[in-house]
Amino acid sequence: MANTEAGRAPRVLLPNAPDWDDARQAWNLAVDQQPAAIVRAESPGEIAGAVDYARQNGLRVAVQGTGHGASSLGPLAGTLLLRTDHMRGVQIDTETSVARVEAGTLWIDVVEAAARHGLAPLAGSAADVGAVGYTLGGGLSFLGRKHGLAAHAIVAADVVTADGRLVRADDGANEELLWALRGGGGSFGAVTSLEIRLFPLAEVYAGILWFPFERASEVMHAWAELTRGDLPDELTTIGRLLQLPPLPEIPEPVRGKSFAIVEVIHCGKAADADRLLEPLRALGPVMDTMRPTPLPELSKLHMDPEHPVPGVGDGLMLESLPGEAVDEFVRVAGPDSGSPLLSVEVRHLEGALGRPRPEHAALASAPGAYGLYAVDIAATPDLGRASVARVDMLKDAVSAWTAPQMVPNFSETRRDPTSLWSAYACARLREVKSRVDPGDTFRSNHPVVTTT
Repeated sequence: MANTEAGRAPRVLLPNAPDWDDARQAWNLAVDQQPAAIVRAESPGEIAGAVDYARQNGLRVAVQGTGHGASSLGPLAGTLLLRTDHMRGVQIDTETSVARVEAGTLWIDVVEAAARHGLAPLAGSAADVGAVGYTLGGGLSFLGRKHGLAAHAIVAADVVTADGRLVRADDGANEELLWALRGGGGSFGAVTSLEIRLFPLAEVYAGILWFPFERASEVMHAWAELTRGDLPDELTTIGRLLQLPPLPEIPEPVRGKSFAIVEVIHCGKAADADRLLEPLRALGPVMDTMRPTPLPELSKLHMDPEHPVPGVGDGLMLESLPGEAVDEFVRVAGPDSGSPLLSVEVRHLEGALGRPRPEHAALASAPGAYGLYAVDIAATPDLGRASVARVDMLKDAVSAWTAPQMVPNFSETRRDPTSLWSAYACARLREVKSRVDPGDTFRSNHPVVTTT
């Protein structure tokens, strides 16, 4: 491992600094982060300097871009919070169809840069999620059924290791570290940049079929039946229940209303998607927004908030979705449930997401046929606790169909490594960790090694 850049002394913030509260704030405003110190790095050299500072002062390091998943990071006592949100550069190599993405880059930055060349990354459904953290944790893209997990698209990574060295991991150097970064999370070092594969795609046929909330059972059963059919990898669908608040940023036609919806993304011919959607359209949606959609616009389809909010939520993977599972889903989250949850969704996975690649990546595949995720705005602590209880109730209701493992960045709670990776992957990840970070310097949302 060659040192490619000397560490540069960063500005270290301590709790009495005037900008302390701004620096420690995660995207999720419900999480009260209280680290021992903070560095907002602006270069790989400053990241290396921050790691050196932590080592010299007996601190661990938690790397954070946006803080969307901050709730699973846990208490930050004795930890330097290394913020990368000031590092947002993107470079597109059109000859190799590869994007070089700096540590704090948001997905919308990458999507827009790639779209100018008719290319697309395996981006997340939220435009302002950090590209690096999402990718290291697996990455379930709208294009994933066609092209696989986002982690599998990592071509190379530049990483500051626990001893403060900046190293490169690619197919010609540090291959084991590269394998670990492809879905193994952020336990192995501070990634200063990723190089990720892009795919030739300028637009998709996408939109939402909107139905009245009281028809949730009928709609979810019809959608689940569709997903059990012989579907092409090009088609991704999401069954979702929405109870939208009366906020001004929500479009007026749906503001303050509740719906059962089906989101559709098809990276093929519109006519093929229309044929497959006939059973759902036969139910008579009150709105149908399907149309050719440029990739930057696709980033808004899921209607995630584009600014920090206080939120609670969690997810899991389902091995199957029979009618009984749909009934339980609607019973706990549907129109007669009294559920306060803003959004409860089930994403159809399978396709390329379900085809294992253990020789290439720590997270070989998405461990389930569906991904369930529930979220609510936690305007007050009491409301947050009520929403957490409802999320737990939903997870219990579908427990008979839950997969034994899940994709790391679909989880908002801290989990045992064996619930995220296979036994083989866990053992290999621990071996990589013992070599690149023997002192367990780097903390992450879902660590492969836990310390007491």
